[in-house]
Amino acid sequence: MNDRTVKPVELETEADLEAFLADNDVAIVEVYTSGCPKCQAMAPVLGNVARQTGLAIGTCNPADDPAFTERLDVLSVPALYLFEDGSEVARVADGFLGGDEVVSFVAEHVPEAVDA
Repeated sequence: MNDRTVKPVELETEADLEAFLADNDVAIVEVYTSGCPKCQAMAPVLGNVARQTGLAIGTCNPADDPAFTERLDVLSVPALYLFEDGSEVARVADGFLGGDEVVSFVAEHVPEAVDA
């Protein structure tokens, strides 16, 4: 992994997303909306996961740039997208996930990304 973030990075445009993915071998991107309580509850969880694992985590609100919706094929929020080398390898949109569930999601698809 390249420079790892210790807190989620706000991605405001599709260009921000592409740069974030280019800078990180493995990354999680959360798609959220401002009025979503489950999305708001995910913020501290993702911050903790970033600090504990060193995973690069970005967050994006499709309202900031509608291209997010098309690029990520967003159907519901909150949604987590897992990328490896810039390509999506998995996604989950099951509502709120705890930290252990987020780490398990990553470990299932990119085991070398987390120290299990």
